[in-house]
Amino acid sequence: MTEYTFPARWCGLLAAIAILAACGGNKPPAVPAGNARPDQYLFQRGDDAMKRSRWLDARQYYQQIVDNYPQSPLRPDAKLGVGDSYLGEGGEANLVLAENEFKEFITFYPTSARVDYAQYKLAMSHFMRMRAPERDQTETVAAVREFEVFFDRYPNSTLTMEVRAKWREARSRLSEASYKVGLYYFRARWYPGAIDRFKEVLKADPGYPGRDAVYYYLAESLLKTDKKPEAVPYYDRLVKEFDRSDYLVDARRKLETLAAQ
Repeated sequence: MTEYTFPARWCGLLAAIAILAACGGNKPPAVPAGNARPDQYLFQRGDDAMKRSRWLDARQYYQQIVDNYPQSPLRPDAKLGVGDSYLGEGGEANLVLAENEFKEFITFYPTSARVDYAQYKLAMSHFMRMRAPERDQTETVAAVREFEVFFDRYPNSTLTMEVRAKWREARSRLSEASYKVGLYYFRARWYPGAIDRFKEVLKADPGYPGRDAVYYYLAESLLKTDKKPEAVPYYDRLVKEFDRSDYLVDARRKLETLAAQ
């Protein structure tokens, strides 16, 4: 995997984050005089802005609660709202800021009823920065790690099904990245390297949806290194576990040939 160099990747991003954090834009309207619940007024305006995807306006309303009403019961939700506004707006700098907001929430409100939500969104701040399988997978690794923290800490959360679907997508991205490396080795005829990489995918992620291709090319790599008895179980697993696959016909043919031999 390609490693980042700090000056090339982060200097511009950190500068952008500093500008985003410092730039307030147009301030939201002040709370009407005599309002008995200014925090509630601001929170409602923040929610309304979020529904219209007016991310900056929403963030400014929520931030007023966080900054100016430390005793408000709405402050924790406002903190989450700030993070959600960064996620909604998107862009790498905003996603880094969202990550920070959710980390702070978990630190400041560890017993909140919504701390599981914060952990989920912390993982999503990495998930939304994942790159294609052929590129660096640092953010994918971070997303998988934070999703797994969610499963460990909040096993009874009502968000578990939704989180598991996102985890599966991130975990599959990592497996696909490793598979593509193995396929590159296979095509370059470096079969020992391909075998190691394909076996690594199956060990790390036995539920990988694309494992039919892994089975096939692992078996092919074993055949090409004169390890026929080791190849047979992988062809067999492909045939037994998949009703549909681009590799089924060839796998069945190879099994018949090897059985005859």
